[in-house]
Amino acid sequence: MNNHLTEDLERWRDKIDVIDSELVRLLNERARCAEEIGRIKLILGLDAYSPEREEEVMKNVTTSNPGPLSLQALRRLFERIIDESRSIERLAMMRKKNRQDRP
Repeated sequence: MNNHLTEDLERWRDKIDVIDSELVRLLNERARCAEEIGRIKLILGLDAYSPEREEEVMKNVTTSNPGPLSLQALRRLFERIIDESRSIERLAMMRKKNRQDRP
């Protein structure tokens, strides 16, 4: 019986490894979107920080949450994701501005 549980444990861990790889792919795809958003915001003269949009993202993710993650846990995760995305936007904005400022 112990052997069966050990095999189950390994299967679940393997599944988590696959999910983690997909999460990394999706987070990088989201980061690429943030880069493009940063470039567009610079052209439009907008700031990287958009509290209304960030609240909209939070509302979208929390209302679509079926669990078992609590709403508080999901908010904490997305606060970090949004913070990193905002940093990526700012970096993209700086890079584009620096290219524009060159003679």
